[in-house]
Amino acid sequence: MKKTIKELTKAEEQVMQILWKLRKAFVKDVVEHFGALKPAYNTVSTIIRILEKKGFVSYKSYGNTYEYFPLISKNEYSSIYLGNFVRKYFGNSYKSLVSFFASNDTISIKELEEMKQLVDKEIKKKAEFKF
Repeated sequence: MKKTIKELTKAEEQVMQILWKLRKAFVKDVVEHFGALKPAYNTVSTIIRILEKKGFVSYKSYGNTYEYFPLISKNEYSSIYLGNFVRKYFGNSYKSLVSFFASNDTISIKELEEMKQLVDKEIKKKAEFKF
């Protein structure tokens, strides 16, 4: 049974990318990892509280200070997000998705060959375990 989670907004995704990288962090740590265009501390704090309500993060309390950590892995979110994307834009067909990328002029022959090798490797792996 697939886990039902909401998609992240752009701001939420930026914060989650940092939390996935750091594994656990205080709000000030997240703010520091934004680089040159740092959002306000209160903005990041609000986003993290929203992520907590959505079930993406939890925290460990140290008095009035909270250390946040992801409850959902980056791979888990990526899988769910991609599944939703394929459902919305490609009629729930991964074949249509692959066809779209294969016929896209921006993908080089080398990249197509690398993708083919990855697919061939997965086919071989799945065929070995299909008993």
